[in-house]
Amino acid sequence: MALILCFILSTFLQTFSVVAQQRNGSIPVGASLTATDDVEPWLSPSGDFAFGFKKILGNDNFVLSIWYDKIPDQTVVWYPQRSPTVSRGSKVELISGLGLVLSDPQGREVWSSRSISDVAYGVMNDTGNFVIVDSNSINIWESFNNPADTMLPTQVLERGGIINSKLSQTNFSRGRFQLRLLQEGNLVLNSRDIAFDFAYVPYYESKTEDPSNSSNSGSQLIFDEAGYMYILKRNGQIVDVTIRNTALSSEAYYHRATLDSDGVLTLYTYPKNPTGNTTWQAIWVETGNLCAYVGGHVDSRACGFNNVCNRETGRPNCECPLGFSLLDPNDPNGDCKLDFTLSCDEGESNEDIDFIELANVNWPLSDYKRIRPISEQECRNSCKENCFCAVAIFNADDCWKKQLPLINGRRGRTEVAKALVKFRKGEVPDLIPTKFPRGKKDQKTLITIISTLLGSSVFINVMLIGLVCLGFFMNYQKKDINHHLSSKFFNTNLPHFTYQELVEATNVFKEELGRGAFGIVYKGVIGRNIVAVKKLDRVFDDGEKEFQTEVNAIARTHHKNLVQLLGYCDEGEQRLLVYEYMCNGTLASFLFGDGRPSWKQRSFLFAKGLSYLHEECSTQVIHCDIKPQNILLDDYYNAKISYFGLAKLLMMNESRTNTGIRGTKGYVAPEWFRNTAVTIKVDVYSFGVLLLEIISCRKNVKNNESGVEYGAILMDWA
Repeated sequence: MALILCFILSTFLQTFSVVAQQRNGSIPVGASLTATDDVEPWLSPSGDFAFGFKKILGNDNFVLSIWYDKIPDQTVVWYPQRSPTVSRGSKVELISGLGLVLSDPQGREVWSSRSISDVAYGVMNDTGNFVIVDSNSINIWESFNNPADTMLPTQVLERGGIINSKLSQTNFSRGRFQLRLLQEGNLVLNSRDIAFDFAYVPYYESKTEDPSNSSNSGSQLIFDEAGYMYILKRNGQIVDVTIRNTALSSEAYYHRATLDSDGVLTLYTYPKNPTGNTTWQAIWVETGNLCAYVGGHVDSRACGFNNVCNRETGRPNCECPLGFSLLDPNDPNGDCKLDFTLSCDEGESNEDIDFIELANVNWPLSDYKRIRPISEQECRNSCKENCFCAVAIFNADDCWKKQLPLINGRRGRTEVAKALVKFRKGEVPDLIPTKFPRGKKDQKTLITIISTLLGSSVFINVMLIGLVCLGFFMNYQKKDINHHLSSKFFNTNLPHFTYQELVEATNVFKEELGRGAFGIVYKGVIGRNIVAVKKLDRVFDDGEKEFQTEVNAIARTHHKNLVQLLGYCDEGEQRLLVYEYMCNGTLASFLFGDGRPSWKQRSFLFAKGLSYLHEECSTQVIHCDIKPQNILLDDYYNAKISYFGLAKLLMMNESRTNTGIRGTKGYVAPEWFRNTAVTIKVDVYSFGVLLLEIISCRKNVKNNESGVEYGAILMDWA
C-alpha cells in the first residue's frame, strides 16, 4: 500500500509540475501534442500566443503552428517550412538530443528542429518565439530564426535569411514569393520557381548594398518592439522600411508583418482590447513593381501562367481573363486554364474559329512570331491558319502570335493592345458578351408591350399558362427519359449503385483522396471493403464523354496491373465511378516526395498492364495519358494503371485512329502534332518519359506543390 501511495503521489507531482511549467510557457522534455480537434496547445505566459496543431478550414488536416490565441480568428504566424500539413493523429514531441520532432500517425518523422545538443526544456514566449534551451541555458533553436511567412516585433532577419509566402490562404506549402536579405546587404522581394526554388529578378529592392564600402551595406532587418521595421547597416546607420506610427503602440495593438500569398509585404495591426467586429488592418504595404517588367526583359512572375495582373485595383490583383478559369480555385495568383479545347485536327475549317476580344490586355514575352505591317483582319486570319497560335495581340499595324502557356500577363490603360483569344465556335456560347446590350428604356418598353398583351384577355392568359405548364412537363419528361436511357451507353455487367448509396458510403463525401480535371476522388466504405469513389463535377459535354469512356474502357479489362472498376452510378445528373482503393497513393507522390525511394523500391512492373491494354484486350485500348499521377500503388507497392477518361478504343480491324490531341504536357508523343493517325506507340512514348522519371527520381514537368506545370526539361537533359 505504501508503494502504491508513493507511486500515485509521484505521478501527481510530475503531472502538476508539467502543468505548472506549461502555464509559465515552459515545456519539459517528453511533452507531446497529438493532432485532434480538442487538443490543448502550449500557451505563452500571457496567453497571447499558442503552439500546437491548427486545423485547416474545410479539411481534416492540421498544421503544426504558432498563432495569436486571444483574438477570434487565431491568426497563424509560424509553421515549419517543410511538410507543414499533417493528418489527424500526427504527433509533435520535445525529445532530448533531437528537439521538436513531428511524426505522422504511423510514427514516421515528418519534420524536426534538429536541435542536436542536450535539450533541457522548451519555452513558448510572449513575443511569439518558441525557444529550445540546453542545460547551460543557451538557446539552441528558435522559431524566430526559422520564419515562415510572418515577422513579429523583436524578430530579426539576418543576412541570408528568407521568408516565404504561403501558396494560398489554406495551403501552407511554400508559395511563389520571397522576402530575402541578401548576403550583399540588399533587402529584396522576388518570385520563385516553386519546383526548383529558383529566384526570379526582384520586383522590389531596398538598395542597401554598397560594393565599394561593405560597412555601408545592410546587416539586419529588424522589427522592433514598437512595430517599426528598419534595416540596420554594419556602420550602425538605420534605413526605414516601414513608417513609425506612435498612435498604434505595441501596448495597445498587436503587430505583424506578413508576406501575403499575392506577393505583397503588409504590416498589420489588431487592437488588444477590440470593440465590435474587428479585423486586422493593413497600415503599410510594399508591392514593388509586381505587374511590370523588371530587370530589362525579364518578368517578375507576379501571376501564374495565362493569368493577368491588374495594378489598377489598389493592390496588384491576378485575374483569369474571359475564356480562362483558375486551375486551382484556392490559388487566385496561380495558373489559369482554357475553358475550351484547342486542337490541330485535320480538316478543321477556319470558318469554325472565332476570337474573344480582350481590351487593354497583353502577355509580353510569350511571342513566337511577329508580323508587321498588317491589318487586324489579316492578324486574325494568320492566327486561324496556324493551329499552334492560341492568342494574337494586335496593336496599330503589329501582330504578335503567341502559344500557350502565356506569361507576364498585364491589364491596364497603359496596355493599348487588343488580345484576341482563339476558340472554336459552338464550344463557348456563354463566353462572348452581347456587343450591344439592350438599354433600360428598351427593356421597359418590352415589358409594357408584354404586360398589355397578357392583360388583354383572361382566356389568352389561361391558354398561355397551359402552354407553359405543358412545356415544362414535356421538358421534364424528356430529361427523365434521357437519364433513364443513359445506361444504354454501357455494355457491362458492373454493379450499378444509387447516388444515395455512394453518399452514405463516403460519409457525405468527407475524405478527399485527390482531384483531376473532371472530378474529385473520395474515400468510402462499401460493406467491409474500402473503395475510392470518383465524383464527376462536369457531367455534361466533356464530363459525360469522359464518364462513358472510362466505364467502357475499364469494364472490358481485367489485369493485376490495372486498377479495378467495381461499379458506377448514372442517376439523374450524377456520374460516379467506384474503384478499388489504393492505399499508397500515386507513383508521383512516391517518386517525388520528401524521401528518395531506393532503386529496388522503384522496380515497378506496370509495363505488363500497358502491354495488356495494347495487345491482349478484345478491344485494344490506347490509354492516352500515361504519367506518374495515373499510376497507383496498392498495399504492397504494386503499381496499377488508372484513369481511362482520355482512352481511345480500337476495333479488332484497327491499328491507328484519328482524334484530337489528348494527354498531359510533357508526356504527349510528337505524332499528336503531325496531323497523322496515332497508334498505341503514343503510350509507349509516354511510358519512356515515365521510365526517365523513375530512373532519375526527377519530374519531367516542373511542378509546384499544387501540381501547377512549369515546363518540360527532363527529356532535354536526357
